[in-house]
Amino acid sequence: MILSTHDLGWSPRRGEMIVRNLDIAVREGETLGLVGPNGSGKSTLLRLMAGILTPSRGDVRLGGRSLRAMARREAAQSIALVEQHADTEDRISVRDAVEIGRTPWLSALSPWSAADDAIIDDALRAVDLEPLAARDWTTLSGGERQRAHIARALAQRPRVLLLDEPANHLDIQHQLSILDLIAGLGLTTIIALHDLNQVMACDRIAVMHDGRLRALGPPKDVLTPFLLAEVFSVGVAILSDPEDGTPILRFKPL
Repeated sequence: MILSTHDLGWSPRRGEMIVRNLDIAVREGETLGLVGPNGSGKSTLLRLMAGILTPSRGDVRLGGRSLRAMARREAAQSIALVEQHADTEDRISVRDAVEIGRTPWLSALSPWSAADDAIIDDALRAVDLEPLAARDWTTLSGGERQRAHIARALAQRPRVLLLDEPANHLDIQHQLSILDLIAGLGLTTIIALHDLNQVMACDRIAVMHDGRLRALGPPKDVLTPFLLAEVFSVGVAILSDPEDGTPILRFKPL
């Protein structure tokens, strides 16, 4: 297992536990979908897994090593997080924003090089932003900014990619292209999604509810009518795509 949580819990100081008693082990190379109602703890869990938040209890381990024992720079060389509301109003170009992803790899002994330029070029190309590389960040649409955030994460060359609603601000064409891109990266990926039909393409899904892990397993085994009613308070009819047999969820009020 490349990334795992052990009795993981977190709460703001003197606050209620937002995430509690979480035990999740993520296999190298798999795509784990993270789903749950608003406020279920998905974003907090991703920030804990990235080492941005320090657990109130329990542990997060990368390749068996506790993130607590790793410098932030070392963790960032292996784990990249694309947050839902990350942004800046600085007057920088798109390329400048993506170059930030190389920061964990730079030092006085390892300054910027042609290899870093090539990595940035690859990241911009992957999200179809090469034509906008010189554009001022403040002129970008919400969807263009989201694609740039993903390019920044790719520039880190991580082993584990964490994404919090990466398609949230995108039109349907770019939703599909970004999800296809992520699926083809060959990285261990943990992706929080609201669209339960999109999550059907994941290897496994973890269902969060009230800060706890409610279910974990293959999507078709986990997203049952009983669980959807209990966790999301909706009814569902499970249909089948006539082209390839992929399950399609059609929701209805209870």
